[in-house]
Amino acid sequence: MGQDTHSSTASAETETVRKIVHALDALDPNQARYIAAFAFLLARVAHADHQISEEETRAMERIVQQSGLPEEQTVLVVHMAKAQNQLFGSTENFLVTREFAKIADRAQKLTLLRALFAISAADRSIATVEDNQISQISSELGLSHQEFIAIRLEFRDQLAVLKNRPQQT
Repeated sequence: MGQDTHSSTASAETETVRKIVHALDALDPNQARYIAAFAFLLARVAHADHQISEEETRAMERIVQQSGLPEEQTVLVVHMAKAQNQLFGSTENFLVTREFAKIADRAQKLTLLRALFAISAADRSIATVEDNQISQISSELGLSHQEFIAIRLEFRDQLAVLKNRPQQT
């Protein structure tokens, strides 16, 4: 007997997002789901190099708090998103991104993309692995390559791949 894959994928909501949404039960469920997925994706990029720095954590908190959450809820959301990503990121990354793609409009997806670059630039250097992760997320969200490049250009001074290039004379 095979597992019913339809029932496991019928809802785009993942266990990871449900745990964070539960912590935000005072919010409208759709807003909580959006914030939970947004925070998880920030953690996905921050953890791309297998560590989440203090600078990245603080940047995540600043960005998530812009959603209007009180500071204590913001800290909880970021902590949970980081923990869930570190524990289940390899299995949840695509599912959470797919869910975000379904609930976010184009402007929200572009806001997320800009936030992903801001998180990876928090330590003043966007590692190639982080850049690649952002590119993958951009693609999973259905954003065009041109949209990805346009936002990436805003952070070109922090791209590690460009920092290590020999200077032209």
